[in-house]
This record gives sequence, structure tokens and C-alpha cells, in this order.
Amino acid sequence: MTSPAQPGQRVVVTGASGRLGPAVVEHLAAHGWDVVATDRVAPPRPLPGKFVRADLGELGQVTELLAGVDESGPADAVVHLAAIPAPGMAPNSTTFANNVPATYNVFRAAQVTGIRNVVWASSETVLGLPFDVPPPYLPVDEEYPPIPQTTYSLGKTLEEEMAQHLTRWDPQLKAVALRFSNVMLPEDYARFETWQDDPAARRWNLWGYIDARDGAQAVRLALEATFTRFEAFIVANADTVMRRDSAELAAAEFPGVRLHRPLRGRETLLSIDKARRMLGYEPQHSWLDEVRD
Repeated sequence: MTSPAQPGQRVVVTGASGRLGPAVVEHLAAHGWDVVATDRVAPPRPLPGKFVRADLGELGQVTELLAGVDESGPADAVVHLAAIPAPGMAPNSTTFANNVPATYNVFRAAQVTGIRNVVWASSETVLGLPFDVPPPYLPVDEEYPPIPQTTYSLGKTLEEEMAQHLTRWDPQLKAVALRFSNVMLPEDYARFETWQDDPAARRWNLWGYIDARDGAQAVRLALEATFTRFEAFIVANADTVMRRDSAELAAAEFPGVRLHRPLRGRETLLSIDKARRMLGYEPQHSWLDEVRD
């Protein structure tokens, strides 16, 4: 169940200069949100709203940012996207020390400033990626507990655990974890053709992806959701990165893994049924729309 954002509602978006951040900032601004974007570096292109440099490793900076002491005014919500965005990009200790404390600081600053609308980037990796150990069933969904296989994923799992307890402490708090799949921009789609002859190349995330524009839609719908509690949602596109049918891919790469429902055509194996049902999420983009046969 959702309701539209009220004109003038202010949202702080962290990680605004990252891969997903610009699309989120632009989408929220286009739908009536007053956006304060933040990152340690400037965005790759001019964005609507206001940009403030901040280090999320400093709780004081985060608290001031959400409280609006820079004269932008207090925020009504926060979208936390900032992180080292994948395993293997930095030493494990660096990834953990950057990501988990920053998320705690955002959660704590929201608590201190009275913000009860928190949406943040969790990850598809909590589902058990890279699936060297096969998933319990297909399509995967939010019904089984996290199975972190890397330090990065362990951090995301701990962030979700934190959010569950924070919403237990404050029943009026809404904390939404968006388990984003591999974020793609339209210019990335040309290389999808290179995977078509080797399905094993992308089995690690069940051939999933999320168009940044559809990721931004999911963020807005999560902000507008009227429930209060912790919820986690897989956010992927409706199809896979492959031209082959999903049932054929599953049979070839995950023989013996049970299907808990029939697969239809090229549908995603990262189930978005919950996001569709609870948020009204419906992807609007497909990589096949961006490439020629």
C-alpha cells in the first residue's frame, strides 16, 4: 500500500555520485521530492536539488546532514546508497569497516533526528551469491534466511539485522532493505551479447540485473510505502541477461534444484513477486529494448 510523496518532503540520498545514485536523485526530484544529495565526491553530472559533501564515517556529520543544520532544513526521509558496492573491490577489512559503520551512523542519525522513513541498499548477495552452493529453490525469494558467502555480504546481512531490531525498538519506524541486483546503465547493454554463448558466465547471480532507472522506481515506491516495520525486497528487472528461457538455464546450470513454481519464458530467477505485491513495483525497462537483434 502506498501514498504519493507530499510536495516539499525532503529526502537525503547518500551515495548520490555512485552507480545508482544519480538515477535515484533524478527520479525522486521528478516525483516531487526535495532532494539533498550527498557523497564524498561530486556527482558525475549536474543533479537536481542540493549537493553536500559528507563523510558517513562521522556520526556527527550524518546527524547534522539529516537535521539540516546546513540550512537546507530537516529531512523527512533518508535513502542510503553509499557503500563499497561489491566484494573484491577492496580488502575485506576495508569493505566491512567502511560499509557497516556508515550504515549504523545513518540509522542512528535518523533515530536521533526523528526520521522514521529509511530506505537503503542491501544486496542480492545475501541470497547466497555467487551460488557456488546452489540455492534452496528457484526462483529465489525473501522467504529463506540470508546466506552470506563474502565479507561484503556478511556486512549487508548485519545491516538487515540491525534494522530489524531498530524497528522492534520503535514500532513507528519503517526500514526497507532493497536487495538490488547487479546495477546496469543503458550503455552497459551492448556487452550482454557476449554472455549468450556461455550461460555459466552469469550463473553467479542467476542471470539477474537491475536497470538503474527501475532501481530508482523501487526506491521511490519504498519511500512512499505506508507500512511501518522492517521489510526486505529483492529488486531486479523482470527478465534475465540471457536470450534463452529461464527454465532451460535453470536445468542446465542448477540441475536438481527444485522449482517451487513453473518458470515463464525469460522471467527473472530473482523473484520480484514481493516487491510487486507490496510496493506496486513493475520494471519498465529491458536490455532487449536497448539493443538490436
